[in-house]
Amino acid sequence: MDATIKLLKELTEAHGVPGYEAPIRAVLRKHLKPLGELSEDKLGNLICEKPGRAETPRVMLAGHMDEIGFMVKHITKEGFLHFLPLGSWFDQVLLGQRVVIKTSKGDVVGVIGAKPPHMLTPEDRKKVVEKKEMYIDIGATGQEQVDEIGVRVGDPVIPRADFVPLAGGETFMSKAFDDRIGTALIVSALGKLKEQDHPNTVVGVATVQEEVGLRGAATSAWSANPDVAIILEIDIAGDVPGIKPEESSVKLGGGPSVLIYDARMIPNLKLRDFVIATAKELEIPVQLSYVEGGATDGGMIHMFKTGVPTVVLAVAARHIHSDSSIIHRRDYDNAVELLVALLERLDAATVKGFTE
Repeated sequence: MDATIKLLKELTEAHGVPGYEAPIRAVLRKHLKPLGELSEDKLGNLICEKPGRAETPRVMLAGHMDEIGFMVKHITKEGFLHFLPLGSWFDQVLLGQRVVIKTSKGDVVGVIGAKPPHMLTPEDRKKVVEKKEMYIDIGATGQEQVDEIGVRVGDPVIPRADFVPLAGGETFMSKAFDDRIGTALIVSALGKLKEQDHPNTVVGVATVQEEVGLRGAATSAWSANPDVAIILEIDIAGDVPGIKPEESSVKLGGGPSVLIYDARMIPNLKLRDFVIATAKELEIPVQLSYVEGGATDGGMIHMFKTGVPTVVLAVAARHIHSDSSIIHRRDYDNAVELLVALLERLDAATVKGFTE
């Protein structure tokens, strides 16, 4: 298992839903500490500053550390847990999913359940079961036992899923690639910059609470004070059955993607073209993508102060916002190579040109 696989495994298997990011923040702190000056803002964003030849431009790299999950909202007298989502979940991926409830007494394992299909009418069996009809079963037989185990209203709930190499090690499956892939890219890029020169100051930020409204991006921009920003994200792979080419042409193994649009941001056009031109110069394949029904931390960061030239560089994944997403190793490696090349080229004159 090489260093990249170890990093992706450790980051994706760590826990950290919105507002409860302490476990993943501790893992990232360990990896970022040797790479720059670390700080943390009052919302919990982790900031790693790496000076180069010049104080400016300040290049912000943002990847959010939080993953989608749940929170316990009610405990029944029979000992079942009702929950609310932290982030966007597709109801159809939830039933039968094992979860971990993080309590003051330690981790508790459960499973998401609903009324058994054997007790439904033929018509009801055809309907999608909604989250509000689901519960988490931890094997308890009453509320008193739940109390003894230590589960309380307000406890965070995380999918129980491990990191698994697939297809001879070319692809990987895990929870939380959205967006531990972005934080991994920050670690990998800053690690390579230790041995390389760059004409700027790089500020890598692992943000919090992106999945519930880009909240960490709003505060971390004040700490990073960027002149230009690169958002590092997961993208939606369209190479699965049922998706038309006009809906998405992004494929696993086709290279990192550059977003031309999302619901909260249109990228700076000159910066977007600079990324594409750099990739072409280095013969790194890139894919152009758009996300009509979602947004990234760029939605907040590009509006910081009087505006920040911002672009999204992403790695495609199948089955995002589930407990088992799949990425391609080649896309990750190419994203690292392209990101480092960009950081080596973003000098004062180049960055100034993005807004002239």
